[in-house]
Amino acid sequence: MSSLVGSILVQQEKPFALSPGSQAQRNVRRVWTSRKCSALSSVSATANVGQVSTRAAEEDVLKALSQIIDPDFGTDIVSCGFVKDMNIDKASGEVSFRLELTTPACPIKDMFEQKANEVVAALPWVKKVNVTMSAQPAKPAFVGQLPAGLQTISNIIAVSSCKGGVGKSTVAVNLAYTLAGMGARVGIFDADVYGPSLPTMVSPENRVLEMNPEKKSIIPTEYLGVKLVSFGFAGQGRAIMRGPMVSGVINQLLTTADWGELDYLVIDMPPGTGDIHLTLCQVAPLTAAVIVTTPQKLSFIDVAKGVRMFSKLKVPCVAVVENMCYFDADEKRYYPFGRGSGSQVVQQFGIPNLFDLPIRPTLSASGDSGIPDVVADPLSEVAKIFQDLGVCVVQQCAKIRQQVSTAVTYDKSLKVIKVKVPNSDEEFLLHPATVRRNDRSAQSVDEWTGEQKLQFADVSEDIEPEEIRPMGNYAVSITWPDGFSQIAPYDQLQTIERLVDIPLPASIPLSL
Repeated sequence: MSSLVGSILVQQEKPFALSPGSQAQRNVRRVWTSRKCSALSSVSATANVGQVSTRAAEEDVLKALSQIIDPDFGTDIVSCGFVKDMNIDKASGEVSFRLELTTPACPIKDMFEQKANEVVAALPWVKKVNVTMSAQPAKPAFVGQLPAGLQTISNIIAVSSCKGGVGKSTVAVNLAYTLAGMGARVGIFDADVYGPSLPTMVSPENRVLEMNPEKKSIIPTEYLGVKLVSFGFAGQGRAIMRGPMVSGVINQLLTTADWGELDYLVIDMPPGTGDIHLTLCQVAPLTAAVIVTTPQKLSFIDVAKGVRMFSKLKVPCVAVVENMCYFDADEKRYYPFGRGSGSQVVQQFGIPNLFDLPIRPTLSASGDSGIPDVVADPLSEVAKIFQDLGVCVVQQCAKIRQQVSTAVTYDKSLKVIKVKVPNSDEEFLLHPATVRRNDRSAQSVDEWTGEQKLQFADVSEDIEPEEIRPMGNYAVSITWPDGFSQIAPYDQLQTIERLVDIPLPASIPLSL
């Protein structure tokens, strides 16, 4: 599902002029949508009318629902596959169906339900509409290659500053509880072993992590429904150990914790850009990062290092939070530390969203009291800012997942691999055999000598991939008929020789 953030757009019924190209695109989309609609799971008709009449009624309802457009992707909810379990009794004029979203934290799910009711009720023969809402969270990008503890987490969000003392933990905790308040299943992982903040900022009844002797997994503690794991809950307090040992502890805490099914796991990253950060980025498939800074120039310098680190690791930074930005007094707004650090990050690195947090004694006090500020005062100005940040995170994660899931696909009719790298408007085509021959793994290239072990003739010209799956935000895994699983990074795919002239199959009319 997309994030469905913003107002729901309803297509106008009035006809309007289209260019020939646009009309062709619309025709293709209608054919594809029609085929997809016919395959919707569990769609059944209960009316005691003829099969043709039932099919016509279904088409009426689906056509009405396809007027509702996701404002982020410009795609209707029928094409997105949100419509499930449709039942129609045309004799009584009753229609029921389910809208299955991919996150329970959809910020406008109520408006979404309202629009679905309205467009279907507007059909002349409809007397009653029953809409139920559900959520089927998206699965991790590559479940089979993840540690068991991470296989049921849909999105992992890193909150990072690369500098201490800027309020990163405050942002991480309040963001997590904001997402939980939006209806999501959330966990927090405190990745700071030297100075864990989570035990101070939340107040769970059980303040010691326990081990499940049968599964040999760590049982997270909980506070107000949010699952928590921190070295501070391990009975150790703060660690005194060398870097490699710390990386091992972080790895163990994160991957052996029994998180269960989570929509969002928020990782409170430690300061710096060292071993721990690289370990986390390698072990956990981070969906996105939120950057925390303060107005001072020194903060910008350190944050810039972190943004570059995430960029190299193919983790998109989706928002910047500038903490301790201003305070209001005497009906004026004051910026005691100057302005511009957050906006500098946004402008220099193209991060789409900036959120300014004010200087508030209550925000600091709530962090020390063990009750997050968005929980203590959910109607405050600070809570509203975190609500906006939460909506932004939901929206951006959905966009990223959509881009990743469709970045590399196989067109069986044309027998080509289509590539559209995330955050790029360019789409290009590759010959499957060319992709297979460009594998750079140890099975194809000698690691020591660089000698090519996979020869040109070893790959058939008509080879076709059996499966293409995303590998986080940076690559895809392609399974070939011989059982070989090729890891193809986006960067490598962009360097491979591309196809230019593709003959259309005879079954596809040229008019399309």
